[in-house]
Amino acid sequence: MDKYQLEEKIVEMIKTVYDPEIPVNIYDLGLIYRIEVKEDNSVDIDMTLTAPNCPAADFMMEDVKQKVESIESVGAVNLNLVFEPEWSQDLMTEEAKLELGFL
Repeated sequence: MDKYQLEEKIVEMIKTVYDPEIPVNIYDLGLIYRIEVKEDNSVDIDMTLTAPNCPAADFMMEDVKQKVESIESVGAVNLNLVFEPEWSQDLMTEEAKLELGFL
């Protein structure tokens, strides 16, 4: 599997992770800022939260890490929680905005 295919699999897996308070997956919410697959198939992921004091932060981060690690051929997963740039509704996909009634 090449890096592009592996990145697609990672995105598919991340789309199964939901913020418990919002009925949209965290990828479509725009909470994933960066996915980088390295030469050794280790993966760096930068993600944020809709709010810095999100009570589900630990749950969502652990869910992302476990699901990405479960993909065959993925090496180590380095998950970084970042708050720059600050998350806004502009980062959501059109589908997420539609689902939440913003369109």
